[in-house]
Amino acid sequence: MTHVELIARLAAAAVAGSVVGIERERLLWAAGLRTHMLVCVGSCLAMIVSAYGFDDVLSQSHVSFDPSRVAAQVISGVSFLGAGTILLRGEVVRGLTTAASLWGVAAVGLAIGGGLYVAGTAATVIIVAILAGVKPLEERYRHRMTSRELRLTGPSGVVTIDLLNEVAGLRASRVRQFVAKPSAQEGYDDIVISFVRLSQTSVDDIAHKLTARNGVRILSEDDGRA
Repeated sequence: MTHVELIARLAAAAVAGSVVGIERERLLWAAGLRTHMLVCVGSCLAMIVSAYGFDDVLSQSHVSFDPSRVAAQVISGVSFLGAGTILLRGEVVRGLTTAASLWGVAAVGLAIGGGLYVAGTAATVIIVAILAGVKPLEERYRHRMTSRELRLTGPSGVVTIDLLNEVAGLRASRVRQFVAKPSAQEGYDDIVISFVRLSQTSVDDIAHKLTARNGVRILSEDDGRA
């Protein structure tokens, strides 16, 4: 392999890593542009060393070994770097996608280092499409799976589960919990209704129909995770 080809492969790996890194940088992740570029270039160099760095040794008689072993260690080695981007905040795990993107660009670097430009470029495009294009669909799905809570207060006995089923209609199956307890105000109840997999528009519509009853009003509406 010529020096020009060597530099071209490293440069192509840097570009591929930057394309993925820009998407992560846009979301202000710690593993952003520079990290992805370094991982991709590093893995590309490891592949070049693995494939071509031992030609002088292999040319000697009675010498035989598998040069792919160097490149194979990149996949396991980059996993430690990816693990550093994974954070546990309360009950929410963050950083898994960034860790996966680092692992992905490492594989892209190996492909480009091995001279598989088409495979490396195609993988880069697909990775960016997954990170940027699928995210809105993922957020929309998670939004639909969100648990929503509606808090009401009203005269005792006015808001019942039967009334809720009536105003909710087919959406009554989305009611996860209905709790009514005496309020601090005598003759009134505080009602907490939890919905699951129901849009905010539907919750607002149900709230509007319930507050149409005399004396019923909204205390608060809080979104939570199912």
